[in-house]
Amino acid sequence: MTGNENSNLAGMLAERDPHPTSFSPDFPSEEPFPSFQVLGVRVHAVQMSEAVEKLRSWIDDALTIPRYVAVTGMHGVAESRQDGQFRQVLNAADMVVPDGMPLVWLGRIHGFRLRERVTGSELMQCFCRETGSAYRHFFYGGAPGVAEKLALALREKHGIVIAGTWTPPFRPLTVAEEAELASFVEVASPDVFWVGLNTPKQEKWMYEHRHKLRVPVMLGVGAAFDMNSGNLRRAPAWMRVSGLEWLYRLASEPRRLWRRYLITIPRAVWFVGRELLQLRFRMESTPITNKSKRNDQRPPAKNLPMEPN
Repeated sequence: MTGNENSNLAGMLAERDPHPTSFSPDFPSEEPFPSFQVLGVRVHAVQMSEAVEKLRSWIDDALTIPRYVAVTGMHGVAESRQDGQFRQVLNAADMVVPDGMPLVWLGRIHGFRLRERVTGSELMQCFCRETGSAYRHFFYGGAPGVAEKLALALREKHGIVIAGTWTPPFRPLTVAEEAELASFVEVASPDVFWVGLNTPKQEKWMYEHRHKLRVPVMLGVGAAFDMNSGNLRRAPAWMRVSGLEWLYRLASEPRRLWRRYLITIPRAVWFVGRELLQLRFRMESTPITNKSKRNDQRPPAKNLPMEPN
């Protein structure tokens, strides 16, 4: 993002929080699901079917308000640790789904019975499969031709209704382009707006445009555009469920992803480990503290009434 874009985003965040560089989560007034914290980022303990049902309820709500969903894995958490504004954008999202086995494992440590991760590509496929032609879909992002290819693939596979597609340039939109996009979206009247940029760009983009575009729900799904259009192969199922998809992606795109998987995320994992140790220490010390308090409140033995012999 350019300096002007960052300045605009900082201004919008400052309206909610006078100290944008500090962690001051701006949670939505209505929490859709229980959540847990990972390095200051709120992640909802939600599974695929629950996420799909919540999206449907938001779209069908007669009093629809603009909402956006962040599909976040350890990469997003790691980026947010270095970017306070991005952390606030994540915490302002209406739903943050755990995209990645590490977040599923952390959710289990926090006491949630999470069975699976909620990836962007699978959430898109599942939502389209469950809803079919019930809603109008708009696809924004990807390289030239990818959004159109994705839309056609999903229509052929699930029978979705295509409201429109838009491939943005690799630069910020001009004022005229912003107005053109807003007008185009208003005429297209989509129910769900899929954003396929990259992290953290797509989350910041959704935050900035949530009140500019007339659409009930926006979802940032990143690489799902390439995966679900057939441009990018996914890792084998056994690698996905065992938390090794990152290794497959690194081997597939080493020049683009080496820094993410070999530097940015491992650094964040170190701090997550420290956070878990602190959590364990607090859990172990709490019973002792409570017991100590109970003992301190007990009156001296000499003041207790004596039982008759």
